Amino acid sequence: MLRTWPVVAALMCAMAEAGVGAQPADLRSQALELAYNLDHEQAVQLLRRAVAAAPTDPAPHRTLASVLWQRMLFTRGAVTVDHYLGSFTRSQVDLGKPPADLAAEFRRSAAQAILLANKRLKAAPRDPQAHYDLGAALGLEASYIATVDGRLLAGLRAASRCYSEHERVLELDPSRVDAGLVVGTYRYLVSSLPVGMRVLAYVAGFGGGKEQGVELLERAAARANDARTDAMFALVLVYNREGRYEDALKVLRQLRELYPRNRLVVLEEASTALRAGRAADADAKLTQGLAALSRDPRPKVPGEEQLWRYKRGAARAALARADAIDDLRAATAPGAQAWVEGRARVEIARLAVGRGDRASARAEARQAEALCRQGNDPICVASAQRVLRTVNGR
Repeated sequence: MLRTWPVVAALMCAMAEAGVGAQPADLRSQALELAYNLDHEQAVQLLRRAVAAAPTDPAPHRTLASVLWQRMLFTRGAVTVDHYLGSFTRSQVDLGKPPADLAAEFRRSAAQAILLANKRLKAAPRDPQAHYDLGAALGLEASYIATVDGRLLAGLRAASRCYSEHERVLELDPSRVDAGLVVGTYRYLVSSLPVGMRVLAYVAGFGGGKEQGVELLERAAARANDARTDAMFALVLVYNREGRYEDALKVLRQLRELYPRNRLVVLEEASTALRAGRAADADAKLTQGLAALSRDPRPKVPGEEQLWRYKRGAARAALARADAIDDLRAATAPGAQAWVEGRARVEIARLAVGRGDRASARAEARQAEALCRQGNDPICVASAQRVLRTVNGR
């Protein structure tokens, strides 16, 4: 069984952004702030200007490719911690094709970033920044393969050089905590793999060590550097996976202060609170977030309202509120992502079990299982099966 962590590690490899000290630094900095606030189109416009102003610098090309890639993930809805906490059960994930114009511009930008970074490295083979630029550019290629093409194992193989280049950065300059984003993510990843896959990862050149991986991420997130934000997002995922919910909430509060227009940070904060058993806090945040969502004219993630309603319905179900069913039914409305509708139906089935309606519980759980298989969500499949065993007396 192939875990989602190869995808997550590829994400971190691509998100690694450094070299902002090169011109035009102000355009790149402004663009990244816009992108982290979900203002992707404005960010892309600024980055196109940055590329035109410094055509031989790999950094603007790489950052443009990174933001274009983020837009592609956004248009697919693959942007929440839930998407990466489970496990994919195939090495090839069936995904719809991305918008052709975005895909073409991404490929051009990523290829140019790799070309320019290779030139710089040949001219200065011991320059940490040159190694960093090449590793980050190669990481974009790996991320596209894993998260857009859906070829997870190929993405992991393609990311091996990204990891090697950033390890080399740390060898040349241990103070470069930004390189710890990629190295730390992969070390944590490898330590989490089954034994057989772990051996393959070692053969491919990856190192392991959960504690060391988390420490590298924490160092990158603690100090001012251009990988700090991405290290913080990585820690949110790691802390959730490790059950360190209070630590995750602390990071999320910092991210909310840094990027107040990013409504998905609020969604993650509420989701983490719910995992921590703080359903009342989750409900309050989700209610505020839903109100803000209705006023936000910007593009939405596919099925985003249904996702918010599922989360609040789950929180209210945990609080034994009668109105939980209203949110959960709304989460199954047309346009919902399959895994969201499936999880909402699991909650509806549980409510039916609670009131003794075994027939309704069975019907909802069967629908949930089918939807979650369609959405490639094995955590939800297992939840639906547990409900079915309960109602069938097994």
